[in-house]
Amino acid sequence: MHRLKDLLAIRDAVEGKMVSIFKKHRKFYPSVFGHLRFTFLILCLLTLLSCSGKDNNSKIEVRVISSKIGPLAVLRKQSTFAQNMAAKGYSVKWLEFPGGPQQMEAVNTGNLDITFAGESPSIFAQAAGIPVVYLATTNPNPKSVAFLVPYNSSIKNIPELKGKKITLPKASAVQYTLVKGLAQAGLKLSDVIPVYLAPADANIAFSREQVDAWVIWEPFITLTEAKKNGRILKDGEGLKDIGNFYMTSRKFAQQRREFIKLFLEEVQKAEAWSRENPRKFAELIADELIIDIPNLEKIISKYDPGILPITDDVIARQQKIADMYYEIGMLPQRVDIKQAVLTPQEYATFTPKKLTAKP
Repeated sequence: MHRLKDLLAIRDAVEGKMVSIFKKHRKFYPSVFGHLRFTFLILCLLTLLSCSGKDNNSKIEVRVISSKIGPLAVLRKQSTFAQNMAAKGYSVKWLEFPGGPQQMEAVNTGNLDITFAGESPSIFAQAAGIPVVYLATTNPNPKSVAFLVPYNSSIKNIPELKGKKITLPKASAVQYTLVKGLAQAGLKLSDVIPVYLAPADANIAFSREQVDAWVIWEPFITLTEAKKNGRILKDGEGLKDIGNFYMTSRKFAQQRREFIKLFLEEVQKAEAWSRENPRKFAELIADELIIDIPNLEKIISKYDPGILPITDDVIARQQKIADMYYEIGMLPQRVDIKQAVLTPQEYATFTPKKLTAKP
Protein backbone atom coordinates (compact mmCIF):
# COMPACT_ATOMS: atom_id res chain seq x y z
CA MET A 1 0.00 0.00 0.00
CA HIS A 2 2.82 2.39 0.83
CA ARG A 3 4.45 1.72 -2.53
CA LEU A 4 1.16 2.48 -4.34
CA LYS A 5 0.84 5.80 -2.50
CA ASP A 6 4.43 6.66 -3.39
CA LEU A 7 3.88 5.83 -7.04
CA LEU A 8 0.66 7.87 -7.16
CA ALA A 9 2.50 10.78 -5.59
CA ILE A 10 5.11 10.53 -8.33
CA ARG A 11 2.30 10.44 -10.89
CA ASP A 12 0.79 13.63 -9.47
CA ALA A 13 4.15 15.38 -9.50
CA VAL A 14 4.77 14.40 -13.11
CA GLU A 15 1.24 15.46 -14.02
CA GLY A 16 1.87 18.91 -12.54
CA LYS A 17 5.01 19.34 -14.63
CA MET A 18 3.23 18.25 -17.77
CA VAL A 19 0.20 20.50 -17.41
CA SER A 20 2.11 23.55 -18.60
CA ILE A 21 3.24 21.66 -21.68
CA PHE A 22 -0.24 20.55 -22.65
CA LYS A 23 -1.84 23.98 -22.02
CA LYS A 24 -0.40 25.03 -25.39
CA HIS A 25 -2.48 22.27 -26.96
CA ARG A 26 -5.76 22.59 -25.01
CA LYS A 27 -7.89 20.98 -27.67
CA PHE A 28 -5.83 17.79 -27.39
CA TYR A 29 -5.36 17.93 -23.63
CA PRO A 30 -8.47 16.02 -22.42
CA SER A 31 -7.81 12.95 -24.56
CA VAL A 32 -4.01 12.89 -24.61
CA PHE A 33 -3.49 13.69 -20.97
CA GLY A 34 -6.28 11.35 -19.89
CA HIS A 35 -4.59 8.50 -21.73
CA LEU A 36 -1.28 9.36 -20.08
CA ARG A 37 -2.84 9.32 -16.60
CA PHE A 38 -4.40 5.96 -17.26
CA THR A 39 -1.18 4.52 -18.69
CA PHE A 40 0.89 5.77 -15.76
CA LEU A 41 -1.56 4.27 -13.25
CA ILE A 42 -1.35 0.90 -15.01
CA LEU A 43 2.46 1.08 -14.89
CA CYS A 44 2.27 1.88 -11.18
CA LEU A 45 0.09 -1.15 -10.52
CA LEU A 46 2.32 -3.44 -12.58
CA THR A 47 5.41 -2.18 -10.73
CA LEU A 48 3.70 -2.72 -7.39
CA LEU A 49 2.71 -6.27 -8.29
CA SER A 50 6.24 -6.98 -9.49
CA CYS A 51 7.77 -5.71 -6.25
CA SER A 52 5.27 -7.67 -4.17
CA GLY A 53 6.11 -10.86 -6.02
CA LYS A 54 9.82 -10.43 -5.36
CA ASP A 55 9.23 -9.78 -1.66
CA ASN A 56 7.10 -12.90 -1.26
CA ASN A 57 9.50 -15.21 -3.10
CA SER A 58 12.87 -13.86 -1.99
CA LYS A 59 14.90 -15.51 0.76
CA ILE A 60 17.77 -14.30 2.88
CA GLU A 61 20.81 -16.26 1.70
CA VAL A 62 23.11 -17.59 4.40
CA ARG A 63 26.49 -19.15 3.51
CA VAL A 64 27.33 -22.16 5.70
CA ILE A 65 30.45 -24.31 5.75
CA SER A 66 29.90 -27.66 4.08
CA SER A 67 31.11 -30.94 5.56
CA LYS A 68 31.12 -34.52 4.34
CA ILE A 69 30.82 -35.93 7.85
CA GLY A 70 28.99 -35.02 11.04
CA PRO A 71 25.72 -33.14 11.56
CA LEU A 72 26.45 -30.61 8.83
CA ALA A 73 26.55 -33.44 6.29
CA VAL A 74 23.17 -34.65 7.54
CA LEU A 75 21.65 -31.18 7.23
CA ARG A 76 23.03 -30.72 3.73
CA LYS A 77 21.94 -34.10 2.41
CA GLN A 78 18.50 -34.33 4.02
CA SER A 79 15.82 -32.10 2.52
CA THR A 80 14.07 -31.27 5.80
CA PHE A 81 16.68 -28.69 6.82
CA ALA A 82 16.35 -26.68 3.61
CA GLN A 83 12.57 -26.87 3.85
CA ASN A 84 12.54 -25.70 7.47
CA MET A 85 14.85 -22.81 6.70
CA ALA A 86 12.84 -21.82 3.63
CA ALA A 87 9.69 -21.73 5.73
CA LYS A 88 11.40 -19.12 7.90
CA GLY A 89 12.58 -17.07 4.94
CA TYR A 90 16.16 -18.35 4.60
CA SER A 91 18.08 -19.95 1.77
CA VAL A 92 21.22 -21.88 2.73
CA LYS A 93 24.23 -22.03 0.42
CA TRP A 94 26.81 -24.66 1.33
CA LEU A 95 30.46 -23.77 0.70
CA GLU A 96 33.55 -25.99 0.87
CA PHE A 97 36.94 -24.98 2.24
CA PRO A 98 40.00 -27.19 2.84
CA GLY A 99 40.38 -26.16 6.48
CA GLY A 100 39.65 -23.78 9.32
CA PRO A 101 42.12 -21.03 8.33
CA GLN A 102 40.48 -20.73 4.91
CA GLN A 103 37.08 -20.51 6.60
CA MET A 104 38.29 -17.66 8.79
CA GLU A 105 39.55 -15.74 5.78
CA ALA A 106 36.21 -16.26 4.04
CA VAL A 107 34.46 -14.77 7.07
CA ASN A 108 36.84 -11.84 6.92
CA THR A 109 36.02 -11.14 3.27
CA GLY A 110 32.29 -11.54 3.82
CA ASN A 111 32.02 -14.78 1.83
CA LEU A 112 31.05 -17.16 4.65
CA ASP A 113 28.56 -16.71 7.49
CA ILE A 114 28.70 -19.89 9.60
CA THR A 115 31.96 -21.77 10.18
CA PHE A 116 32.84 -24.99 11.97
CA ALA A 117 36.48 -25.51 12.89
CA GLY A 118 38.84 -26.54 15.65
CA GLU A 119 40.23 -24.52 18.52
CA SER A 120 43.23 -23.05 16.68
CA PRO A 121 41.88 -21.33 13.53
CA SER A 122 39.79 -18.85 15.50
CA ILE A 123 42.77 -17.92 17.67
CA PHE A 124 44.96 -17.17 14.67
CA ALA A 125 42.02 -15.33 13.09
CA GLN A 126 41.76 -13.08 16.13
CA ALA A 127 45.48 -12.39 15.96
CA ALA A 128 44.98 -11.31 12.33
CA GLY A 129 42.19 -8.94 13.31
CA ILE A 130 39.34 -11.00 11.85
CA PRO A 131 36.13 -10.23 13.80
CA VAL A 132 35.00 -13.80 14.52
CA VAL A 133 32.85 -14.73 17.50
CA TYR A 134 32.08 -18.07 19.12
CA LEU A 135 28.52 -19.42 18.90
CA ALA A 136 28.78 -22.90 20.43
CA THR A 137 31.24 -25.73 20.95
CA THR A 138 31.27 -29.53 20.98
CA ASN A 139 32.76 -32.43 22.89
CA PRO A 140 36.53 -32.82 22.33
CA ASN A 141 36.31 -36.17 20.46
CA PRO A 142 40.05 -36.87 20.93
CA LYS A 143 40.08 -40.06 18.86
CA SER A 144 39.10 -38.04 15.79
CA VAL A 145 42.69 -36.72 15.46
CA ALA A 146 45.99 -38.61 15.43
CA PHE A 147 49.70 -38.76 14.67
CA LEU A 148 50.19 -41.10 11.71
CA VAL A 149 53.42 -42.70 10.53
CA PRO A 150 54.00 -44.79 7.39
CA TYR A 151 52.83 -48.37 7.79
CA ASN A 152 56.34 -49.86 7.87
CA SER A 153 57.97 -46.97 9.74
CA SER A 154 60.40 -47.83 12.53
CA ILE A 155 59.11 -44.91 14.64
CA LYS A 156 57.38 -46.28 17.74
CA ASN A 157 56.65 -43.21 19.88
CA ILE A 158 56.49 -39.41 19.85
CA PRO A 159 60.04 -38.82 21.20
CA GLU A 160 61.38 -40.61 18.12
CA LEU A 161 59.90 -37.83 15.96
CA LYS A 162 62.75 -35.52 16.98
CA GLY A 163 64.38 -34.11 13.86
CA LYS A 164 61.69 -35.65 11.63
CA LYS A 165 59.43 -34.07 9.03
CA ILE A 166 55.83 -33.80 10.21
CA THR A 167 53.12 -32.59 7.87
CA LEU A 168 49.88 -30.87 8.90
CA PRO A 169 47.72 -27.90 7.88
CA LYS A 170 49.16 -24.76 9.48
CA ALA A 171 47.07 -23.02 12.17
CA SER A 172 44.49 -25.79 11.92
CA ALA A 173 42.81 -27.89 14.59
CA VAL A 174 45.73 -30.34 14.68
CA GLN A 175 48.33 -27.60 15.22
CA TYR A 176 47.45 -27.78 18.92
CA THR A 177 47.54 -31.59 18.82
CA LEU A 178 51.08 -31.46 17.44
CA VAL A 179 52.41 -28.87 19.88
CA LYS A 180 50.85 -30.52 22.92
CA GLY A 181 51.89 -34.00 21.83
CA LEU A 182 55.49 -32.88 21.41
CA ALA A 183 55.43 -31.08 24.77
CA GLN A 184 54.25 -34.22 26.55
CA ALA A 185 57.21 -36.05 25.02
CA GLY A 186 59.63 -33.34 26.17
CA LEU A 187 59.99 -31.84 22.70
CA LYS A 188 59.44 -28.37 21.26
CA LEU A 189 58.09 -27.42 17.86
CA SER A 190 61.64 -26.41 16.95
CA ASP A 191 62.76 -30.01 17.57
CA VAL A 192 60.87 -31.22 14.50
CA ILE A 193 60.51 -30.02 10.91
CA PRO A 194 56.91 -28.94 10.29
CA VAL A 195 55.82 -29.31 6.67
CA TYR A 196 52.64 -27.28 6.33
CA LEU A 197 50.36 -28.73 3.66
CA ALA A 198 46.62 -28.86 3.02
CA PRO A 199 45.14 -32.33 3.74
CA ALA A 200 45.00 -33.41 0.09
CA ASP A 201 48.63 -32.44 -0.53
CA ALA A 202 49.74 -33.90 2.80
CA ASN A 203 48.06 -37.17 1.89
CA ILE A 204 50.15 -37.38 -1.29
CA ALA A 205 53.39 -36.48 0.49
CA PHE A 206 52.68 -39.01 3.24
CA SER A 207 51.77 -41.84 0.86
CA ARG A 208 55.06 -41.23 -1.00
CA GLU A 209 56.93 -41.18 2.33
CA GLN A 210 58.25 -37.69 1.65
CA VAL A 211 57.47 -36.92 5.30
CA ASP A 212 57.95 -39.00 8.44
CA ALA A 213 54.61 -38.32 10.13
CA TRP A 214 51.23 -36.73 9.53
CA VAL A 215 48.99 -35.10 12.13
CA ILE A 216 45.45 -35.10 10.81
CA TRP A 217 41.76 -35.71 11.50
CA GLU A 218 39.10 -38.11 10.28
CA PRO A 219 38.27 -39.44 7.75
CA PHE A 220 41.92 -39.30 6.65
CA ILE A 221 43.01 -41.45 9.61
CA THR A 222 40.72 -44.37 8.82
CA LEU A 223 41.30 -44.09 5.07
CA THR A 224 45.06 -44.23 5.58
CA GLU A 225 44.77 -47.25 7.87
CA ALA A 226 42.39 -49.04 5.49
CA LYS A 227 44.81 -48.65 2.59
CA LYS A 228 47.71 -49.72 4.82
CA ASN A 229 49.51 -46.51 3.91
CA GLY A 230 49.98 -45.69 7.56
CA ARG A 231 49.23 -46.50 11.18
CA ILE A 232 48.34 -44.52 14.28
CA LEU A 233 51.36 -43.58 16.38
CA LYS A 234 49.19 -41.74 18.91
CA ASP A 235 45.63 -40.47 18.81
CA GLY A 236 44.32 -37.36 20.55
CA GLU A 237 43.60 -38.97 23.92
CA GLY A 238 45.21 -36.73 26.52
CA LEU A 239 45.94 -34.11 23.86
CA LYS A 240 42.69 -32.77 22.44
CA ASP A 241 40.85 -31.47 25.50
CA ILE A 242 38.54 -28.96 23.83
CA GLY A 243 35.97 -29.32 21.09
CA ASN A 244 35.39 -27.68 17.75
CA PHE A 245 33.50 -24.41 17.40
CA TYR A 246 30.60 -23.03 15.45
CA MET A 247 31.57 -19.43 14.67
CA THR A 248 30.48 -16.41 12.70
CA SER A 249 31.31 -12.74 12.29
CA ARG A 250 30.24 -10.32 15.00
CA LYS A 251 28.05 -8.49 12.50
CA PHE A 252 26.20 -11.67 11.52
CA ALA A 253 25.75 -12.64 15.18
CA GLN A 254 24.10 -9.31 15.85
CA GLN A 255 21.90 -9.24 12.75
CA ARG A 256 20.85 -12.88 12.29
CA ARG A 257 20.16 -14.28 15.74
CA GLU A 258 16.95 -15.91 14.57
CA PHE A 259 18.83 -17.90 11.94
CA ILE A 260 21.56 -18.90 14.41
CA LYS A 261 18.94 -20.22 16.84
CA LEU A 262 17.18 -22.17 14.10
CA PHE A 263 20.50 -23.47 12.77
CA LEU A 264 21.75 -24.75 16.14
CA GLU A 265 18.40 -26.41 16.82
CA GLU A 266 18.60 -28.15 13.44
CA VAL A 267 22.16 -29.26 14.21
CA GLN A 268 20.87 -30.87 17.39
CA LYS A 269 18.18 -32.72 15.46
CA ALA A 270 20.77 -33.97 12.98
CA GLU A 271 23.04 -35.15 15.79
CA ALA A 272 20.18 -36.96 17.53
CA TRP A 273 19.27 -38.70 14.28
CA SER A 274 22.86 -39.74 13.54
CA ARG A 275 23.30 -41.04 17.09
CA GLU A 276 20.15 -43.14 16.89
CA ASN A 277 20.78 -44.29 13.31
CA PRO A 278 24.54 -44.86 12.86
CA ARG A 279 24.04 -47.31 9.99
CA LYS A 280 21.71 -44.97 8.09
CA PHE A 281 24.08 -42.11 8.81
CA ALA A 282 26.96 -44.08 7.30
CA GLU A 283 24.87 -44.93 4.24
CA LEU A 284 23.87 -41.27 3.84
CA ILE A 285 27.44 -39.98 3.61
CA ALA A 286 29.12 -43.00 1.97
CA ASP A 287 28.72 -41.82 -1.63
CA GLU A 288 30.78 -38.64 -1.15
CA LEU A 289 33.47 -40.09 1.08
CA ILE A 290 33.91 -43.25 -1.01
CA ILE A 291 34.46 -45.28 2.15
CA ASP A 292 32.85 -48.65 2.87
CA ILE A 293 30.12 -48.77 5.51
CA PRO A 294 32.13 -50.69 8.18
CA ASN A 295 34.93 -48.12 8.09
CA LEU A 296 32.42 -45.27 8.14
CA GLU A 297 30.80 -46.76 11.22
CA LYS A 298 34.28 -46.92 12.77
CA ILE A 299 34.75 -43.20 12.08
CA ILE A 300 31.31 -42.30 13.41
CA SER A 301 31.99 -44.21 16.64
CA LYS A 302 34.87 -41.83 17.42
CA TYR A 303 32.50 -38.87 17.78
CA ASP A 304 30.31 -38.03 20.74
CA PRO A 305 27.78 -35.68 19.10
CA GLY A 306 26.30 -32.64 20.78
CA ILE A 307 26.47 -28.93 21.41
CA LEU A 308 27.91 -27.13 24.41
CA PRO A 309 27.47 -23.46 25.29
CA ILE A 310 30.34 -20.99 25.45
CA THR A 311 31.05 -20.98 29.18
CA ASP A 312 33.76 -19.46 31.35
CA ASP A 313 35.50 -22.85 31.37
CA VAL A 314 35.51 -23.03 27.57
CA ILE A 315 36.86 -19.47 27.36
CA ALA A 316 39.59 -20.29 29.90
CA ARG A 317 40.67 -23.38 27.93
CA GLN A 318 40.84 -21.39 24.71
CA GLN A 319 42.81 -18.66 26.45
CA LYS A 320 45.32 -21.23 27.67
CA ILE A 321 45.84 -22.44 24.09
CA ALA A 322 46.18 -18.88 22.79
CA ASP A 323 48.78 -18.11 25.48
CA MET A 324 50.71 -21.24 24.51
CA TYR A 325 50.87 -20.14 20.87
CA TYR A 326 52.17 -16.74 21.92
CA GLU A 327 54.78 -18.23 24.25
CA ILE A 328 56.22 -20.51 21.54
CA GLY A 329 56.36 -17.62 19.08
CA MET A 330 53.52 -18.58 16.75
CA LEU A 331 51.56 -15.41 17.56
CA PRO A 332 53.03 -11.88 17.30
CA GLN A 333 50.99 -10.65 20.27
CA ARG A 334 48.75 -12.05 22.97
CA VAL A 335 45.16 -12.80 22.00
CA ASP A 336 42.29 -12.03 24.37
CA ILE A 337 39.68 -14.74 23.75
CA LYS A 338 36.98 -12.70 25.48
CA GLN A 339 37.13 -10.26 22.57
CA ALA A 340 35.55 -13.02 20.44
CA VAL A 341 32.86 -13.82 23.00
CA LEU A 342 29.32 -12.43 23.07
CA THR A 343 27.47 -11.35 26.21
CA PRO A 344 25.43 -13.88 28.25
CA GLN A 345 22.30 -12.03 27.15
CA GLU A 346 23.25 -12.42 23.49
CA TYR A 347 23.97 -16.13 23.89
CA ALA A 348 20.62 -16.60 25.62
CA THR A 349 18.82 -15.42 22.48
CA PHE A 350 19.99 -18.36 20.34
CA THR A 351 21.59 -21.10 22.48
CA PRO A 352 19.34 -24.20 22.53
CA LYS A 353 17.73 -24.68 25.92
CA LYS A 354 18.24 -28.44 25.91
CA LEU A 355 21.89 -29.17 25.26
CA THR A 356 23.01 -32.54 23.95
CA ALA A 357 26.73 -32.57 24.75
CA LYS A 358 28.47 -33.53 27.96
CA PRO A 359 29.61 -30.65 30.21
